[in-house]
Amino acid sequence: MTVIIDLYFSFRSPYSYLSTPGALDVVKKYDVDIRLKPVLPLALRVPDFFNAANMKKIQYILLDWTRRAEMLGLPHAWPSPDPIVQELTELKIADEQPYIYRLIYLGIEAERSGHGLPFAAEVSKMIFGGTKDWDQGDHMAKAAERVGLNLAQMEEAIADPASHKAELEDNMKAQDKCGHYGVPTFVYNHEPYFGQDRIDSLCFQLDKDNLKRG
Repeated sequence: MTVIIDLYFSFRSPYSYLSTPGALDVVKKYDVDIRLKPVLPLALRVPDFFNAANMKKIQYILLDWTRRAEMLGLPHAWPSPDPIVQELTELKIADEQPYIYRLIYLGIEAERSGHGLPFAAEVSKMIFGGTKDWDQGDHMAKAAERVGLNLAQMEEAIADPASHKAELEDNMKAQDKCGHYGVPTFVYNHEPYFGQDRIDSLCFQLDKDNLKRG
């Protein structure tokens, strides 16, 4: 039986984006399936986590993720638009959030269709890889099409997102119990592996458990 690894993932996290090539590689190399578990970004879950008094944390992330992307050979640019509507001086978060919930619900729908991780990889590459106005035109439709999905059908499925909202809540409750609050977090055999730079630790354990594909 194929082993399931849960991946707690944020469509606003550059580190979640950086994790996707490695996650796809894990699925190719090992007899596992990675189940996408989209969650709200920390900026919405814990609104004061990033605050104006703690700008050094934000400045470090903006520096670190770009050099990490360069090291990994991945395209990188801060999203335009940002998946969260947030004023970046005082870091005030807008009441209306037209992007992030749509992304999350589409991610949940993609996972229900068996294409969660590939969809997240395509969409996050588009968002953080320099595609301006990624939310407009046919960018999203083409990203869905590249992994065998139909965006129009997905949009229809999330038109009444009650079940997707419930699944989002379940994902966040499950993450709260897994041992780490951050993203990306992989959970294998009830143990969390936090960060795109811990995929090698995950693979080490998968090797120990003899899960390499033949």
